[in-house]
Amino acid sequence: MAKYIFVTGGVVSSIGKGIVAASLGRLLKSRDYSIAILKLDPYINVDPGTMSPFQHGEVFVTEDGAETDLDLGHYERFTDTSMSKLSNVTTGAIYQGVINKERRGDYQGGTVQVIPHITNEIKERIHRVANNGNPDLVIVEIGGTVGDIESLPFIEAIRQFRKDVGRQNVVYMHVTLMPWIASAGEMKTKPTQHSVKELQSVGIQPDILVCRSDRPLPQNIKDKISEFCNVLPECVMTGQDVKSIYEVPLAMEREGLAEQVLRLLGMQQRQPDLRSWQTLVERLYRSEHQVEVAIVGKYVRLTDAYLSVIEALKHGAIAVNSNVNLRWINSEDIEAYGAEKFLKDVHAIVVPGGFGHRGVDGKVAAVKYARDHQIPFLGLCLGMQCAVIDWARNVGQLGDANSAEFDPESKNPVIHLLPEQQDVVNLGGTMRLGLYACRLAPNTLVGDLYKESVIYERHRHRYEFNNAYRSLFLESGYVISGTSPDGRLVEAIEFPSHPYFIATQFHPEFQSRPSRPHPLFQGLIKAALDLQKQRLASSSELESSPILEQLNEQKQELASATSA
Repeated sequence: MAKYIFVTGGVVSSIGKGIVAASLGRLLKSRDYSIAILKLDPYINVDPGTMSPFQHGEVFVTEDGAETDLDLGHYERFTDTSMSKLSNVTTGAIYQGVINKERRGDYQGGTVQVIPHITNEIKERIHRVANNGNPDLVIVEIGGTVGDIESLPFIEAIRQFRKDVGRQNVVYMHVTLMPWIASAGEMKTKPTQHSVKELQSVGIQPDILVCRSDRPLPQNIKDKISEFCNVLPECVMTGQDVKSIYEVPLAMEREGLAEQVLRLLGMQQRQPDLRSWQTLVERLYRSEHQVEVAIVGKYVRLTDAYLSVIEALKHGAIAVNSNVNLRWINSEDIEAYGAEKFLKDVHAIVVPGGFGHRGVDGKVAAVKYARDHQIPFLGLCLGMQCAVIDWARNVGQLGDANSAEFDPESKNPVIHLLPEQQDVVNLGGTMRLGLYACRLAPNTLVGDLYKESVIYERHRHRYEFNNAYRSLFLESGYVISGTSPDGRLVEAIEFPSHPYFIATQFHPEFQSRPSRPHPLFQGLIKAALDLQKQRLASSSELESSPILEQLNEQKQELASATSA
């Protein structure tokens, strides 16, 4: 029988529940326990697929095609375990399930109510995760903040859960805030006390507190929290800010988080193996090189919109002993001021996915700049489509070329809607979603990077390369390096007359892991390092050239004559 850890958050949103849950998963897995993780989100959308990235950040796509909360990306990266459509449940999905049952008559004429019908549906979704693969432990994160009205059904459901499965099989963990008040020169426990009181008012006594702070919690503060919140002193953990989220599992291990969870659940204490994770963090902090990578997008005001891309770039950099400095560039700014102003000194350019016409011409201009100036380039989903539009307009001499998504009347729709998408009306969950096979062409850069002939990558899009332009595309020097197994759909393109120019219709960032960097991102960072070295070498040669030395001497003579 599985054991359950419920993770709630208090005081403020974005307190770090997802990172704490993912870190606990890493610690338990390092002890050779099998785990599953579930995110319960209180919003009424069925999933985040139709939400603006400004509202909710990145939409993470699972292998089985679910559009989910970005925390599932953290779960996968930290635990190296693939999530599924079972791993993210929203209020909208819960109510939709209950209403469907009511329409079928499953409730036999009874009045449908929040308790027991909504809470039972929530508990059923938790049990589904536990029954899928029979993990030793199930970690359940409750979205939102304790005290939010929309979270109450979830809180009530997990309160009932301990009674259903037995007290010895459930641990409640609460992540809260411990602010430092500079003017008073002290750390304040009152927000944590009030948050725990709020949780107690709905029938849950937390077993473990993880207190977010910018400094360690002194023992006297831990003792005070223990006394006022009815939690054992050893179960009050410091959740101190660290430079990288990948350090959090190590910090939580030092606090004894996994040890206390296993003790409370009556499970065997096993020696963790965190050597590879420790090495990963050491390499992250001791990188020898720095590369400048531009991300050209339309949602750059909220970097969480590109969270998996950011992490995949970091993974690729760690693998080649480097650190990546991200330069965020709004594609609309490129439209207004030109690409040269923003991209002239970067070492690599990434054009990520997105939807809608706004800022697309800026992305196309960024692709052209990367191509013309031999800057390593990686295009993702819409980034590939922009690369095709750049080819059509500037290489294929199809000046009015565009995507049918942005200009339905274009005479040259080099990107068009798939036939099976023509009659789709609903936006949610109707794209090409999830894991698909891709056959790689031999003797291509993509094939060399993957070292496989068939790969599997995750998709999230409606529009595809228009095969009516395939011959012209190939004749102009470009290569189609990846297609669907039947050859119908173009999945990856590259430009051989360039040090690193790759664009993919799929989203490779979703499968990158800190311990297993994705080859396309690792290849991009390596190419960026090579460009950086070339520029440094050219600069050194210029500084030591006889002509430059002569010019410097003339400048000095002129300056001396002027002063005299």
